[in-house]
Amino acid sequence: MTEEEIFAVIRAQIVDVLPEAADVEITLDHSMRDLGANSIDRMDVVIAAQDELGIKVPNAELTRANDLRSLVAVFRAHASAHA
Repeated sequence: MTEEEIFAVIRAQIVDVLPEAADVEITLDHSMRDLGANSIDRMDVVIAAQDELGIKVPNAELTRANDLRSLVAVFRAHASAHA
């Protein structure tokens, strides 16, 4: 799975949880906090994206993902391990 495919899943989940983000050009440099997500919103996005991607990432690894680029990298590492 490519970074672009993973980012597309994350972006779609962000817009699903935060409909107001649909009008924003979401980039890898954004954090979900930048986009207005509170901690519950962020958890909802991460869980839904993991479900869609068919992966499970330990919470300890997720805490190091400060922006969408690092979240994509964490997800990609786990997607590659499950491929």
